[in-house]
Amino acid sequence: MNNNKQLVQKFYTAFQQLDYATMNSYYSQDVVFFDPVFGILKDDEVRCMWEMLCKNVKDFSLAFNNITALDEEYVTCEWIASYTFSKTGKKVVNKIKANMLIADGKIIEHSDAFSLHNWSKQAFGLVGVLIGWNSIFTSKIKNQAKKNLIKFMQAKGQY
Repeated sequence: MNNNKQLVQKFYTAFQQLDYATMNSYYSQDVVFFDPVFGILKDDEVRCMWEMLCKNVKDFSLAFNNITALDEEYVTCEWIASYTFSKTGKKVVNKIKANMLIADGKIIEHSDAFSLHNWSKQAFGLVGVLIGWNSIFTSKIKNQAKKNLIKFMQAKGQY
């Protein structure tokens, strides 16, 4: 296994243990992150997002596989997070494809791809089934996630 694949394996092993400090140690200082819920995050926003998620998640488990080095810099993998969504108490099993750009032994770009509609169907039940595809509904999900992150960062004195 090459060094970049090992780095990704260590990142997700730390995530399985909800060890956000170790996860964050694998990021460069100027990391950029993207996913369908949080959108684009940079630097401390990324690190605080993982800390917030790790500290607040309930009934969590994570599996990862298919770590693939696409070239000298890009690595992909698939991961599945299972947890209880705190707002509704519903169980979510989210299947995600991660793409990471690695330079000098650090992750400098990280994007997670998944269906926000499929996620909302699980997290919100019938409401998610009926309107989880709607841009107004998805905007509310994104805005609430960003507000939660800002509140978390403010409590830490980082915003």
